Amino acid sequence: MPLQLPHGALFRKGAEGVIRKALLEQDMLEAVIGLGPNVFYGTQLAACVMVFRRAKPAAKAGKVLFIDAANQIRVGRAQNFLEPSHVQQIYDWYKQFQDVPNHVKVASQADLAANDYNLNIPLYVEKIIEDDLPTVEEAMADLKRAWQESLAAEEKFKTILQRFL
Repeated sequence: MPLQLPHGALFRKGAEGVIRKALLEQDMLEAVIGLGPNVFYGTQLAACVMVFRRAKPAAKAGKVLFIDAANQIRVGRAQNFLEPSHVQQIYDWYKQFQDVPNHVKVASQADLAANDYNLNIPLYVEKIIEDDLPTVEEAMADLKRAWQESLAAEEKFKTILQRFL
């Protein structure tokens, strides 16, 4: 049974935390799917879908699938949309029930307990940040080159300015 909720339901404490912990200890949660913002009419917040099963297949027992599908949307003017290709991608990840870097993580009960039963998707699905920044040495060389170019430009400007004085 899928249930659409705001992301706060994944991590709020209090009564929601107690209910969430009980559902996890009973191994009833199969998947958490994070969607992008402004997909559902009337709410601009990002939503999530939680999929519950009373009896999970043996291969999924003791595990929860986390899917970060926040980028699986077409941005619209007043509302964002899940295109058929986005829905298909999310469904494929759900059916495969395996890790996909940047998008999907299968977490164990031990992982959930270690995070105090907090289901916030970024705790499980880690985004790989591609680092194309220059090294310190490269940045220093670029700075020195730019400094020399600025000095040369200043001298040229002074020469041109002298013609008008």
